[in-house]
Amino acid sequence: VQLVESGGGLVQPGGSLRLSCAASGFTFSQYLMRWYRQASGKERELVATISSTGGARSYASSVKGRFTISRDNNKNTVYLQMNSLKPEDTAVYYCNVAGVSKSDYWGQGTQVTVSS
Repeated sequence: VQLVESGGGLVQPGGSLRLSCAASGFTFSQYLMRWYRQASGKERELVATISSTGGARSYASSVKGRFTISRDNNKNTVYLQMNSLKPEDTAVYYCNVAGVSKSDYWGQGTQVTVSS
């Protein structure tokens, strides 16, 4: 199983970024996917979840209305569109899949920095 995130970077407050997570090594279309983030000195927190078909999505209250999780099962990729970014969104963002061969898998993370 491999998860590779991309799309992070430095953005000004109010700006947007789109993160991608390319998955391989498992049947992507059969698994729920999640995005987490971890700010410096803080615990990792769940940001967004999407069902295997994309029909169900949920968000942390801190990002609801600003972030959108989506997936393309033909491309084995999950996305996180982040709009109206705030300095408090600064963190390393990770994608996650759970339950593949009874294990959790994580990507290497992508840094998002929101600063003027």
